[in-house]
Amino acid sequence: MTVKTVSHSQVIMSNFMLPHQANPSGNVHGGEIMKLIDSAAGVVALRHARTNVVTARVDELKFINPVRIGNVVTCYGKLTFVGRSSMEVSVTVTVEDVSVDEPAKIALTAYLTFVSLDAHGKPQQVPGLELTNEEEHRLFEAGKLRYLAYKEKKEHDLP
Repeated sequence: MTVKTVSHSQVIMSNFMLPHQANPSGNVHGGEIMKLIDSAAGVVALRHARTNVVTARVDELKFINPVRIGNVVTCYGKLTFVGRSSMEVSVTVTVEDVSVDEPAKIALTAYLTFVSLDAHGKPQQVPGLELTNEEEHRLFEAGKLRYLAYKEKKEHDLP
């Protein structure tokens, strides 16, 4: 099995927020942003695995700043952890009011777990993750801890 770098699969996706994505007050629905996050993270997982991938879990979705009609939303997605068949993707979402000359702000962050599936819908092994710097090593270890905590919780929840 091959290994791939974090940069091999990372993605940057931007979208302009429209009225049909918002409530009457002009705030974009959280579900709209969650859909963008899932799409960006799915591209990251697909680029890494090169197989059918499915969202298995969404962790730590933290809304920090509001998103309004007319804002540009950018999703920055990258792998943080890879197991045998699962991949954790970190997505940072920024919001930019393009009517003013100010830097974009972080709107929210999220961690999503995807699983690679074979032609029969069964989990299959994915390439390993080559870590190239200290930040990637730190994120990998944090992702590994989340993965192990989830597995432990899952085992305790079994009947």
